[in-house]
Amino acid sequence: MTKTTAITVRLDPQVKKDAQAVLSELGLTTTQAVSLFFKQVTLNKGLPFAVEIPNEQTIQAIEDGLNKRNTRTFENAEAALDYLGL
Repeated sequence: MTKTTAITVRLDPQVKKDAQAVLSELGLTTTQAVSLFFKQVTLNKGLPFAVEIPNEQTIQAIEDGLNKRNTRTFENAEAALDYLGL
């Protein structure tokens, strides 16, 4: 029989709800996702993604996006690519 251990995490209830919705779409339980994350931490010997402090330009872009300033919307991806000349 495999031995297990429990962990307790405190987080915002909305964050939990939103994350569980995404995990459900992926076919994962919260326990499976946490186990997967811990395995990746072990394999990578660190976090399995980059963690950086954003620079001022990035902070401004995030604030603009959240406040819908200096943003554009497009009907579809093709229209956005056309705007970018791609």
